[in-house]
Amino acid sequence: MSKNVLIVGAGLGGLATALRLAKKGHKVEIIEKNSQAGGRLNQIKKDGFTFDTGPSFFSMSFEFKEFAKDCNIDLPFKYIELDPLYTVNFSDNPKTFYLYKDIKKLAAQFKDVEPDFEERMTNYLKNSGALFHDTVDLVIKNNFDSVFSYIVTLMRVNPTHIPVLFRSFYQEVKRNFNSKEARQIVSLVAFFLGRTPFDTMAIYTLLSYTEFKHDGYFNVEGGMYKITEGIVNELLKENVKITYNTEIVDFVGNGKKLEYLIDSKGQKWSSDIILVNGDAAVFRSRVFKREKYALEKLDKMNWTMGYLTFYVGLKCKLPQVNHHNYYLGSNFEEYANNVLQNPDSLQKPYYYVNVLSKYNLECAPEGCESLFFVCPVPNLQHKPNWDDKDEIVNSIIADFSKRIDKNIEPEIVSKTIYTPLEWQDQFNLHRGSGLGLSHSMNQIGAFRPSNFDEKFKNVYYVGASTIPGAGLPMAIISSKLAFQRIEKHK
Repeated sequence: MSKNVLIVGAGLGGLATALRLAKKGHKVEIIEKNSQAGGRLNQIKKDGFTFDTGPSFFSMSFEFKEFAKDCNIDLPFKYIELDPLYTVNFSDNPKTFYLYKDIKKLAAQFKDVEPDFEERMTNYLKNSGALFHDTVDLVIKNNFDSVFSYIVTLMRVNPTHIPVLFRSFYQEVKRNFNSKEARQIVSLVAFFLGRTPFDTMAIYTLLSYTEFKHDGYFNVEGGMYKITEGIVNELLKENVKITYNTEIVDFVGNGKKLEYLIDSKGQKWSSDIILVNGDAAVFRSRVFKREKYALEKLDKMNWTMGYLTFYVGLKCKLPQVNHHNYYLGSNFEEYANNVLQNPDSLQKPYYYVNVLSKYNLECAPEGCESLFFVCPVPNLQHKPNWDDKDEIVNSIIADFSKRIDKNIEPEIVSKTIYTPLEWQDQFNLHRGSGLGLSHSMNQIGAFRPSNFDEKFKNVYYVGASTIPGAGLPMAIISSKLAFQRIEKHK
């Protein structure tokens, strides 16, 4: 039976669910706060340059292929496998490490610091692979109607994995590798979850398996925003209307049914079913004003770190810089342990640089480069004032110039800076937390805000702060779980 569905938010989760629903004959409409779709998977066009604003590569390509198959379409964007996955540079070591998927090629780079790296890495990936295969279908790709059903499901997971529940990501890596270089490089993937290796559960070492063995990482031809554009084009074919510059601020409910939402201009929006693609905890707080999600209670939850991102256009080329690069200081443990709360650690750099124009020449004028910097920083709970953003950005640019042996400061012709303040205001992220709620033990599975509303039976959720979690593949999985809920709705 066809249903009318209103989707609030045009992030990847909302767009993907919209296409799943439209392909099944449901009438779908989307409203979006900002002037273009994508959420954090977005784009800046400025001064002749194109920048990806958020994710700069993706993993688990099989989830996107399955999504296209479910929707009976060709995947609406083209991608290329990365190999090496990325490079890592240490401030106290002139060597650049290339993260190859070929373990022998990877191990050769560690022969001086960890001679038995190949054996250690092989064993580590065997264990992380077992974690992946024993949990992903059971725990990550399932809807849970209650905490009890979630716990029953967890009991079906191979009990050999129980010890990793009580270790951090870094503790698990430390058990497998001896050198600081290997430990730091292998644990970098924990930052992708928005926390540090020291406060991310060891169960997420399964991500190492997705990096090196199961699938890898991928670039999108023309930039990551092509994912958004591709899905939006498919939605237009299905006559799905998207209304931009529309922010929901209030509602009217009747018992267990949400009657309509109200936007900032006073317009009312109603539908049989409402799917919220805003942050599942923040929407319950700001719009529904639920006591459980009151501001002071949100502050007591565990949130991901903030991100300082800046987008730089250069009037020169950087042939010595690779596409995806991590630059680590000499104080990795101190930085990672302090970055969530201690602003004083910010001048000691750990950052990532993406040269989008390296293989996408159309993203910069001829002879120029388009650079995207990401630096993990405290969110607004711990650093509310960002008047020093230029000082911090300049310190990173100076460090980067020193690392690549070229001063890029006089070559800058375009610069845009997003602090956690911009991320908070543009995307309604609590305290500027870049990836929403963290993945601590009490905030995963059925302990996350559910993808069905606890009061209104016609309201569902999709996206980062609901199940299964943060990241582009998780948004695609989240769209399938929300779609299944809506399909069963009576």
